[in-house]
Amino acid sequence: MSTQGRKNVHGKGGVRFKAGYTASKDKSMLRNVVTQLIISEKVEVTDKVAKQIVPLADRLVTYAKKNTVASRREAMKILRDVYTTSKEDETVLQKLFNVIGPRYKERNGGYTRALKLGNRKGDNAPISLVSFVL
Repeated sequence: MSTQGRKNVHGKGGVRFKAGYTASKDKSMLRNVVTQLIISEKVEVTDKVAKQIVPLADRLVTYAKKNTVASRREAMKILRDVYTTSKEDETVLQKLFNVIGPRYKERNGGYTRALKLGNRKGDNAPISLVSFVL
C-alpha cells in the first residue's frame, strides 16, 4: 500500500510524480541545439528534437533573409551569444546574417532537412541528422 500525502511535495508522503523536464529546460535545449546547428551547419539529435528544430531554424533563416534591425533582434531572442570559432572574430548572429541568409536569397522555404540515421547504441533512441540544404 502506498503512503498517503500531498502530491508533488517532498516530505512524509513522498513524491508521487514530479516532472523532471520543464518547458524552460526544453526551450533552453532548443536554443542550444539551433545555435550549434548554425555554427557547424549540421547536428545529430533525436527525432523528437529534430521535429522541433527544423521549423525554428527555418524561421531564423527567414529573419536573416529580411536583414533588418527588427529581424536581428528577433533572431537574437532565440540564439545564444557565442562565437563561431576560437579566434572570436564572428558571432553566431553574424554568421546567420552574413553567410547563411544570403545563401538562401532565392529559396522560398525548406532551408533545413532531417535525415533519419537509425537508433542510438546506448538507449536505442531514434537519431536524425539535421542540416542545411545545399
